[in-house]
Amino acid sequence: MPMLSDPSAKYRPFPQVDLPDRQWPTRTITAPPRWLSTDLRDGNQSIIDPMDRAKKTRFFDLLVKCGLKEIEVGFPAAGETEFDFISWLVNSDKVPDDVVVQVLTQSREDLIKRSFESLEGAHSAIVHLYNAVSPAWRDIVFRMSREDVKNIAVRGAQLLVDEAEKRPGTDWHFQYSPETFSTAELDFSLEVCEAVMQIVGPTPDRPIILNLPATVEAATPNIYADQIEYFCRNLSNRNAAVISLHTHNDRGTGVAAAELGMMAGADRVEGCLFGNGERTGNCCLVTVALNMYTQGVDPGLDFSDIDSVIETVEYCNELPVHQRHPYGGELVYTAFSGSHQDAIKKGFEAHEAQNHNEWRVPYLPIDPADLGRDYEAVIRVNSQSGKGGFAWVLQQDQGLKLPKRLQAHFSKHVQFTADDQGRELGAADIWECFRQTYYLQVDKRRFALVDYEESRASDGTRIFTGTVEVDGEAQRVSGRGKGLISSVLATLREGFDVDLEVTDYSEHALDSGVDANAAAYIEWSTPDGRSGWGVGVDEDVATASVRALLSAANAASHGPGTPRL
Repeated sequence: MPMLSDPSAKYRPFPQVDLPDRQWPTRTITAPPRWLSTDLRDGNQSIIDPMDRAKKTRFFDLLVKCGLKEIEVGFPAAGETEFDFISWLVNSDKVPDDVVVQVLTQSREDLIKRSFESLEGAHSAIVHLYNAVSPAWRDIVFRMSREDVKNIAVRGAQLLVDEAEKRPGTDWHFQYSPETFSTAELDFSLEVCEAVMQIVGPTPDRPIILNLPATVEAATPNIYADQIEYFCRNLSNRNAAVISLHTHNDRGTGVAAAELGMMAGADRVEGCLFGNGERTGNCCLVTVALNMYTQGVDPGLDFSDIDSVIETVEYCNELPVHQRHPYGGELVYTAFSGSHQDAIKKGFEAHEAQNHNEWRVPYLPIDPADLGRDYEAVIRVNSQSGKGGFAWVLQQDQGLKLPKRLQAHFSKHVQFTADDQGRELGAADIWECFRQTYYLQVDKRRFALVDYEESRASDGTRIFTGTVEVDGEAQRVSGRGKGLISSVLATLREGFDVDLEVTDYSEHALDSGVDANAAAYIEWSTPDGRSGWGVGVDEDVATASVRALLSAANAASHGPGTPRL
């Protein structure tokens, strides 16, 4: 069936919230929320083969390591596997004293009692009660009135209190969710939540958690923020409630909805690492936390080794983290485009010049090193890449800082190689291409330096004397000039009829310390109008310049100004 030409005949726009004096648009997030991971519940329910005890235990350990202090460990009434894992977990040494486990239950007597039984022996725990309250569920699923639906919540809340009183050895906390809050009437959600609060009797010192889920994301995130602000402003005894957000990603804006919901007054965010969850998934806690981090706010969660986090999540869920997933994806810090590469390269250079202070690198909102990533994969080279890309790779891999015109000269060789290979070029590929292009390989060059010495004549000129391999045979050579470079040029001109003029010269150390190697770059031209570059590397900068001149002579001897590959 084709899509409708008039979708308004089937679908209705979501209504706006009457909140003309809304405050959330002028607020910023300046502190982290309380975090709750639902990976062991929502994430577990979303996969074809639910996690076994070993996987759930590994995932729980990861969540603790990342700094989660509240973890929803499952739905104990769902089956024996869930019940047994939760019961084993709370009676093991796996739960640190500062971590509170949470379980989920529908508002049904048998399920509530079963949930409390699973938590026997826990030092502290949260029981999360829910029932759906929106019109679609009331009218279609339950066929109940508002009052009937509210009574379900009230009876469940009373059971929470009664079951907790039977187990005084555990520090009990309660959470209530008017499920389908995002598509329910705000006044009714308030009415039900306040009825539950009357039963539970929360105080500012022992607040109830009220979770306001976007069970199905049905509107733009600004409307969800309006709903949260309206709820917070109209809830009686607001200081005795923790407002929690549980956003789904049906419209692809679960993270945005959570962020705007925090700006609207919420205290807590629920979700999964990398957003796993039923249907389109839950709010991604990694994204929300690192969004804060890039704004200078400590999220209180540790993702400094994000690759090990991904490894565990992918192993336990048997679902891949997408290559383009924010912050964690394999390619999110990688640039193939030439203009992007050039901007990133300049950004890193400026960052180093500023002693690694404020982070201002184009295209990278966060320093990959903060998440345990190295810089090698930031710029990768293919046929679409520009000169900044391979220049960055050579600098990172070999320490070479190519002059601008040398970058332009070498770029055609890189592009030719990428097109010829039909694939991405790695650092080894680029280095091999560079060595071949500038005759740094023994089997490619006509001239190769064996040794030399420099002396000063009585008239002040410099004399270059040395041994050079010419087509594989050692020859003694000499030449005279005003300096080392000119004396080598004279040697080439007089001994081998290679007439070169140096049009540009630069050098730099490849690393620091007394034993640092040096690189020298020479741009050359010939009387017949040809030009090119020579490159030399040696532990001695003077010798590096001699090698660069011989590299230039190799290029000029092959005829065309751009050396053959």
